[in-house]
Amino acid sequence: MAKGTSPESAALGRRLRAERERRGWGRRTMARHLLDHIDDRQKPSHVTVAGYIKNWENGEVRITDPRYRSAYAAVLNIPEDELFGEIPQSGLPSSGTLTGSVDFGVIPDEGGDDVKRRAALQLLAALGAGTAIPPGALEEVLAGVDAATGGPVDLDAWNATVRDYAFQINRTPIGAYLDDLIADVISVGRLLERQPSEPLRTGLLQVSAGLSAMLAIELGDVGNRRGARMTWSTARRAADASGDRGLMVWVRARQAEEGLWSGASPVGIRELLAEAIEIADGTPCSGLPRAHAIRACLAAEAGNVAVARQEMNTLTTVFERLPESVTTDPGTFGWGASRLRWNEAYVYTLTGDDRGPEAADEAIALYPPGTLGPVANLRMIQAMGLVRQREIDAGLEASVGVLHQLPVSPTRRHMAGRILRQLPGQAHALPAARELRALTAGA
Repeated sequence: MAKGTSPESAALGRRLRAERERRGWGRRTMARHLLDHIDDRQKPSHVTVAGYIKNWENGEVRITDPRYRSAYAAVLNIPEDELFGEIPQSGLPSSGTLTGSVDFGVIPDEGGDDVKRRAALQLLAALGAGTAIPPGALEEVLAGVDAATGGPVDLDAWNATVRDYAFQINRTPIGAYLDDLIADVISVGRLLERQPSEPLRTGLLQVSAGLSAMLAIELGDVGNRRGARMTWSTARRAADASGDRGLMVWVRARQAEEGLWSGASPVGIRELLAEAIEIADGTPCSGLPRAHAIRACLAAEAGNVAVARQEMNTLTTVFERLPESVTTDPGTFGWGASRLRWNEAYVYTLTGDDRGPEAADEAIALYPPGTLGPVANLRMIQAMGLVRQREIDAGLEASVGVLHQLPVSPTRRHMAGRILRQLPGQAHALPAARELRALTAGA
């Protein structure tokens, strides 16, 4: 394996990660699959190979060992030459055009030919290698046509895009939509730079806030906390500029929720929640129940049972006042009975309320088929309950099983940490406890 980040290594890393996550595998599961295809008595442990995978997917190390290249091809069922095909750095002959391709330089752009040509090369290279299209490349190629035709902005289509992301984000492995969201955020930003009319500007700001929030969620899920923090700030500014009260409340409440799971300062989380509740001013909207739910979670984690119960009572009252458009929305902007039961399961489990197991079972039954993250997190909550009831082995085995099925998200890492802290002294030495600690530490 050779060190050195390059565009080719980065592109290959993104593809390897996407292929792994598309199958719902964590790095250690992928490591086991690779090792199954390597016939070598001296091969390293799956923990070591999981570290290799992390470096490969980050583009920090090139895969030069033919054993791993062959194993990857076999595991992913992709021909080796196709999977590891090199992305050309320059496919330009002396004429300045790609062989067998259209000369994108013929699109008039007041001196922007070089920009378009570079974008075309990026686009063709990505398509040829089967990797993600670099953010903005396709838009740059099409920009000349859009400018020439003066085509109107289809705000309905953009709103539909936001709704689709909101629906899919809980049904795909973490980070699956990073590239798409980045490209769409860039596109909407360019539309806003055109100084559109006020009604259109307001609509685009709403779209930008929604896309930025979901990009922040994805960035946080893959561990890019700085990127998530910056993107949440952009989402808040866009929501505020749009004047959409419900969106302003939702963005703050959702950022607070993500902050809870990623270990942000409780003081900062409480400030966001206070802002959300103040902006809502009693108006029933999708962000308001989320704000009270996170307040209840914070109190339960701190052992303040009375406050947790009070917030859960408020949450129930708010939920009963929500419009049907919110309670029937299956996407992340909605707040239905499944989310209510989810939060009941977490808070009740932490506070030792006997209603916790029933709430978890009901929540799992209410989520639509194909829901990944929330259901996996409910399984972790059930494992927390088992450990709390001193069914140590069952709880540890259940939690480890969840983390083998899906990549470790901030939420699941947070819950695993609580499980480990609940263990009695000698239980920390159990093999399942050591594995749980290793799974979350190496994620």
